[in-house]
Amino acid sequence: MSRVYRHNGLDETLMIPSGKLAAATDQFDNLDKHTQWGIDFLERYAKFVKERLDIEQNYAKQLRNLVKKYCPKRSKDEEPRFTSCLSFYSILNELNDYAGQREVVAEEMAHKVYGELMRYSQDLKAERKHHLQEGRKAQQYLDHSWKQMDNSKRKFERECKEAEKSQINFDRLDNDINATKSEVEKAKAQLYLRTHMADESKNEYAAQLQNFNAEQWKHFNNAIPHIFKNLQDMDERRTVKLGETYRSFAEAERRVIPIVSKCLEGMVSAAKAVDERRDASIVVESFKSGFDPPGDFPFEDFSQNLSRTGSDGTISGTPKGEREREGAPGPRPDPKHMSRTKNKLWLFGKKPKAPSLEDFSHLPPEQRRKRLQQRIDELSKELQKEMDQRDALNKMKDVYEKNPQMGDPSSLQPKISETICNMEKLRSEIHKNETWLSEVEGKQSSRGDRRHSADNHHHTPQGRESPEGSYTEDTSQEHHTPHRRPGPPQPGNPNPDPHEFDDEFDDDDPLPVIGHCKALYSFDGQNEGTLVMAEDEVLYIIEEDKGDGWTRARKQGGEEGYVPTSYVEITLEKNSKGS
Repeated sequence: MSRVYRHNGLDETLMIPSGKLAAATDQFDNLDKHTQWGIDFLERYAKFVKERLDIEQNYAKQLRNLVKKYCPKRSKDEEPRFTSCLSFYSILNELNDYAGQREVVAEEMAHKVYGELMRYSQDLKAERKHHLQEGRKAQQYLDHSWKQMDNSKRKFERECKEAEKSQINFDRLDNDINATKSEVEKAKAQLYLRTHMADESKNEYAAQLQNFNAEQWKHFNNAIPHIFKNLQDMDERRTVKLGETYRSFAEAERRVIPIVSKCLEGMVSAAKAVDERRDASIVVESFKSGFDPPGDFPFEDFSQNLSRTGSDGTISGTPKGEREREGAPGPRPDPKHMSRTKNKLWLFGKKPKAPSLEDFSHLPPEQRRKRLQQRIDELSKELQKEMDQRDALNKMKDVYEKNPQMGDPSSLQPKISETICNMEKLRSEIHKNETWLSEVEGKQSSRGDRRHSADNHHHTPQGRESPEGSYTEDTSQEHHTPHRRPGPPQPGNPNPDPHEFDDEFDDDDPLPVIGHCKALYSFDGQNEGTLVMAEDEVLYIIEEDKGDGWTRARKQGGEEGYVPTSYVEITLEKNSKGS
């Protein structure tokens, strides 16, 4: 917009740049809204990450609770040794490790993504507030200059109007013949005053206009571009930070992929380790009774004492000639045999209740043998403790005898006597239980010989015809007496015989290699006759598992010994299979 004022014969045009000023204000408001939207979007993404890591934490917590719920709560000795159960427990362990990796993902997201975004959001808000305050100050200063310039302009406009009125009044009185000289002089003085005031207003307005134009140039060419540039840099850094956090969000997931893959591979390996034949053999060994199958019932002929009729000479459909050929009454049933046979029928029906006896004679032979062997092992542990205590007391007694100031040797004698008495009692109990065990094993051997002679064409494979030395569910039940094939005890069995494996390793000629195996787990081999192996170590197989859960192997250096069959992955040579 423009106005044209006439003063002293000169045209003066005054321009007011109100449109440009409004446009600049609009741009500043747009940037204010955009930067606020950017911060809101960043905080929205931070909220998304927070909800995502909460999901990961809850998922990991639920997985751990699930594993804890289905983990066995019994002791290791009471746990079943079936491969299906062991594989399931391995899967639970791998799932627990998998849950740990989900927790790692949540921690990475919380620290490197969510925490970083929240800190950056606070810094971004403070920086945006500072830049906007600078822009408002510059705008306020420009508005103040505009108001000063506009006030001087309005004053100049009023003074010009008053000067025009004085000019018209002077011209009217000067041309009026009736006007007095004093009136004309007074109008002339008023015109001079108004003209002078208009000139001063003009000069003030020109100065204010020049000052405003200078400030406006600085505002639009220096201040506002600098503020806009700072806001642009701030918004670009916000965009870069979002890209970095997007990458960190993905990296937190990608870092755990190798470990998660190992967990899944462990689950697949556990699934492959399920062996139905091994589980079936464990069931057979756990519930084997040792009884022979019941024999056939004899025919009881109650017609021997009946008189023959003359019509047909037969009774009950038996030909007369056949009875004559028999020549004597049929065999009477043996009451003892009947009673013994009936007592064995409980194997196929309901087992009768029997009182618990000290020698376990109320149990089937195989179960009785296992219980006796278990008791012998427990008594042997107690005997070893008493022997260790006796040795310790004797050593302390010797020290007291050499150094009387440390104690009285005679004060230890009652404890030593008590320990020796306990040892004698335990030896007596062990001898009694060994006698019962020998009795059971003798009966089982005789029955086995009879079965072998009767069913020679159905014999079992070598090394599996006898229950002795077989792998059982309870490791404490495995006991090898001197007359049986020696084999390595399970790790943790007490007091292994140091000469138990001498007969098997004294051969002059080494056994041939029939295959190889790879160690799935490490084994410390603390017991005599066992072989130490590390995880993924490759060994040579020189003797297969005989059913007792151990495989004889040889290291590449020539060292031989037994390793747990379940700890290795065995590959047998085709031409040596079953040797």
